[in-house]
Amino acid sequence: TQVWDENNRVVPVTVVKAGPCVVTQVRTNDQDGYDSVQIAFGEIDPRKVNKPLKGHFAKADVTPRRHLVEVRTTDAGEYTLGQELTAETFESGVKVDVTGKSKGKGFAGVMKRHGFHGGKASHGAHRVHRKPGSIGGCATPGRVFKGMRMAGRMGNERVTTQNLTVH
Repeated sequence: TQVWDENNRVVPVTVVKAGPCVVTQVRTNDQDGYDSVQIAFGEIDPRKVNKPLKGHFAKADVTPRRHLVEVRTTDAGEYTLGQELTAETFESGVKVDVTGKSKGKGFAGVMKRHGFHGGKASHGAHRVHRKPGSIGGCATPGRVFKGMRMAGRMGNERVTTQNLTVH
């Protein structure tokens, strides 16, 4: 959607549902070798939770949740077990990095997946309009180099967008 900023300009925004999340574990450098906070979110039927996770949630004194995520942070000591985190944690105007999964596009060709231009439309082009072209030499090197961009599954990957402003 869109919002208007302080200069009365239209700014495109993405509305994100953030929370309520609950802190289920606080990892410290002394015990675990690194600092992080484990948070849980999403509703789930308690019958669908296995015993180890039930014990983990009971130790934190919270109801079972669908997702468990661990976030590395230097100020892990400021969080307590069972503390609830909501969208009010973010102040307006703060820059954040957002990580998520991209949409899965299925099996895609090189034109869609990598932006190849394809072959000629005419002048003798025979069924090569959307083909990748050459993928390497012949007897030398006698193989296809690793990392050669080819057709394959596209999307459904972890993607991070940096320096987004919270409105």
